[in-house]
Amino acid sequence: MSAPTDSKKEGNLEAPTRHPLAWETEAFYDHEALFAELERVYEICHGCRRCVSLCNAFPTLFDLVDESSTLEVDGVAKDDYWKVIDQCYLCDLCYMTKCPYTPPHEWNVDFPHLMLRAKAVKYREGRTSKRDRLISSTDAIGRLAGIPVVAEAMNAANRNPAFREQLDKTMGIHAGALLPQYHSETGRQRVADHHSAVTQAVSAGRTQGRVAVFATCYGNYNEPHLIEDLFKVFEHNGIEMTLAEKERCCGMPKLELGDLEAVARAKEANIPVLARMIDAGWDIVGPVPSCVLMFKQELPLMFPDDPDVAKVKAHIFDPFEYLMLRQKEGLLNTEFKHSLGKIAYHAACHLRVQNMGLKTRELLELIPDTTLDVIERCSGHDGTYAVKSEFHETSMKICRPVVTRVQKAESDHYSSDCPMAGHQIENGLKDERPPEHPLTLLRLAYGLD
Repeated sequence: MSAPTDSKKEGNLEAPTRHPLAWETEAFYDHEALFAELERVYEICHGCRRCVSLCNAFPTLFDLVDESSTLEVDGVAKDDYWKVIDQCYLCDLCYMTKCPYTPPHEWNVDFPHLMLRAKAVKYREGRTSKRDRLISSTDAIGRLAGIPVVAEAMNAANRNPAFREQLDKTMGIHAGALLPQYHSETGRQRVADHHSAVTQAVSAGRTQGRVAVFATCYGNYNEPHLIEDLFKVFEHNGIEMTLAEKERCCGMPKLELGDLEAVARAKEANIPVLARMIDAGWDIVGPVPSCVLMFKQELPLMFPDDPDVAKVKAHIFDPFEYLMLRQKEGLLNTEFKHSLGKIAYHAACHLRVQNMGLKTRELLELIPDTTLDVIERCSGHDGTYAVKSEFHETSMKICRPVVTRVQKAESDHYSSDCPMAGHQIENGLKDERPPEHPLTLLRLAYGLD
């Protein structure tokens, strides 16, 4: 395949747009068509190389090209294309922040969704490992680990070096990766009996002042305090709070695996529930950026004609996005009791690609005597990538610039909207300082018990 001509190398000057994902067509899974598109896009990426610093997918591609007999993509063995695909964890930064050839440019490059298509082909062909299928089943693991005796045993085992060495050998879970803790009392259980003290909801802009929390697997099973923090902070701002009536995993772990049928099943479980709550006057807020992004971007692209998916997209918010929308109308409580000093703040990838600006920074900087050192680089975690034996060291290499920035900041706190990214930074620091989520910091600034 010939390289694109120089006359067309001008980059796209318009905001990137996204085409719906034609995942339900047989053409989407056509092996020959997939590899033709991979070769076309790899050639464009090879000729550009702007994304070399984002993750390990692009260095892997460029090394394959540079070590080939032709020094071009046509010299790379087709089987080696998978080495690039396996390194992509769909952070979306190349598409949203770097690539000059995204649509509406005529070259129509959507690298993350091409990688997703390849992962879906791999999954359909039965070449996805049992380990990857297991660790992406977050609901099932969470329910099992939520049994009190199981939670205690699992947490103890995950801290045991001998067990971790065996887990590395038998399961391919790296012994040096920090694994999430599990709690027998889930986030939903901690606030299940909560009765909102707000007597009259006040709408502001796109917000109704009534919020149903989509707890997420991670908030529910691994860091239930996030759900408590979210309830406390929002009620302190006069927002009526409740839980989504029921929920399943948002589907992001299965999306990253390429199991799109499982994503569809999660959608069928979640969307009708959330749409009914929206119809009843509730907005939806989730504490984990990846989960919010799933409803804002990925499900609408997979199901572009579903009106309930569109409804949820329009009414789901990141917590700080929601609060800053209310700040515009003068409804944010700015009576802070404590300053936070200096915060080394990592802006998570799946938050940045939501294209709403750094709302967490904007809000925390309203706290007196509080400054933020903002770090806009990927932590390399991705939920599962960083725990896999074959990728862990690479993930920590990707995170190293973030860790260095945190160390140089000499801050009072370090934080990330993505709790998993926070622990990835913790693993790099190795100084026993835990990360503190921005919601936790905001609760501290308000002086809430």
